[in-house]
Amino acid sequence: MAPETLDDLDTFAARSGEATRKGAQAFARLLQLAETRDSGQIPRVARFLAATYNGQAFQLDPFELRAVDIAISDDMLCCLDALRWGRADLYTLVPDGDARVRAVIDRWGLRWPAGG
Repeated sequence: MAPETLDDLDTFAARSGEATRKGAQAFARLLQLAETRDSGQIPRVARFLAATYNGQAFQLDPFELRAVDIAISDDMLCCLDALRWGRADLYTLVPDGDARVRAVIDRWGLRWPAGG
């Protein structure tokens, strides 16, 4: 939906900024889990992070949201909202995000497609 008035533009900008801020915080929490934890839920977190990093290489299965704790799925939803508003790639909003997400991809044995 494109903004129709200046008020709409201001509303969209505010909503985008808030979604980006919350998404960055949620992404940082999920990344921390994938870097430091080793439970049955964490491979799902790693796959989600990979999908937000490169959605063509790593497909997102929305049913993963149902297979994790509520706090984790809430963070995933915050990330998706931030992606929807598209101010920045989430990995760019955390320190060393590119290297950290790539390390998570490697740590959890996720496979890049040929040529990726």
